[in-house]
Amino acid sequence: MPQRLVIIGAGFAGMYAALSAARLRDAKRASAEKLEIVLVAPEPTLVVRPRLYEANPETLIAPLDEVLKAIDVRYVQGTVEAIDTRSRSIEVASKALRRHTMPYDRLVLATGSRLFRPEIPGLAEHAFSVDQLDDAIKLDRHIHGLAGRAASSARDTVVVAGGGFTGIEVATEMPARLRKILGPDAKIRVVIVERGAAIAPDMGAEPRPVIEKALAECGVETRLNVGVAALDDAGVTLSDGTRIESATVIWAAGMRAAPLTAQVPGERDKFGRLLVDRALRVPEVAGVFATGDAAKAACDDQGNHALMSCQHATRMGAFAGNNAAAELLGEPTMPYHQKGYATCLDLGQAGAIFTRGWDRKLELVGAKAKATKKEINTVWIYPPRAERVAALASADPEHVTDL
Repeated sequence: MPQRLVIIGAGFAGMYAALSAARLRDAKRASAEKLEIVLVAPEPTLVVRPRLYEANPETLIAPLDEVLKAIDVRYVQGTVEAIDTRSRSIEVASKALRRHTMPYDRLVLATGSRLFRPEIPGLAEHAFSVDQLDDAIKLDRHIHGLAGRAASSARDTVVVAGGGFTGIEVATEMPARLRKILGPDAKIRVVIVERGAAIAPDMGAEPRPVIEKALAECGVETRLNVGVAALDDAGVTLSDGTRIESATVIWAAGMRAAPLTAQVPGERDKFGRLLVDRALRVPEVAGVFATGDAAKAACDDQGNHALMSCQHATRMGAFAGNNAAAELLGEPTMPYHQKGYATCLDLGQAGAIFTRGWDRKLELVGAKAKATKKEINTVWIYPPRAERVAALASADPEHVTDL
């Protein structure tokens, strides 16, 4: 009897889940008729979210349709609106078929994450972000539109709320983007607002002085131990009462698992991620795997857990897809593990930093790290070419993101 494996999401985790599941199916000489692999997403594209802080975000997508065809994965265009784990089915809304039900034998939830937007007055109406492709395009158009305004402190000032990875990459890229649009004589001001006591709170002590020096080199100011209290169309008011006139406030203060994750029964962490076992199964419900930003998974036996990053999502996706297919093919599952961990943080015109290990040991700085970041951004994280053998070979779980 034919069986169906459904993957929700075409991000890094969903893409590698499809590749890996197809790889195992091919290795076990099972046909696409015996094991149908279906990927459901609004568009058959990979949005390269780690790059959305850059200019021209509309170009930062990679097509997946030809890759999926090459490996016999069926793409269904639509948005999953409901998951019924008791009947093992999902409800898909699409323009072509409207709303329809799709049964599954195994489900891989690879729905990613969304920017966390708290209830701050004016945030929804006035803040920009680089969370999703549409958000980044909206910000890019807004920045270009500033050239049509008269010079003022508000026009020339950008406030970035959040001093983590995204906030730093956005802030350090912004001076060059603004000067290109507003001209070299514009009095550019970029300010990072961070509630914590230190910039880059997750990076640790060793890289921080390098980051702080890079921020100063780029002309980026930092305001620590203070948050955003309110926004309006002319600027932002901070929690200490300070007012900053700004036409461009960018929210980059934390992520949460996508809302669809809440429809799957199970225990969650503070980010809304489902707690999964080492095979990436959701223990509380049969037939469901969670991966990428939808899952909290142990990377090793030393207490380290996967972060909400493409580096972890790609490898987690490969294990989830493999294991979901393995259960349907009567094969043993593989325990997810990811002992290698590296961080490459873009610092705009000041270069970049590359750290290795959970203790963030500095390995490269400046131009050398920037070259590595460019290779990551333009080569490593893109889909494999649409050729069956090469595509399937790229998805061996033991070698995906093997640092």
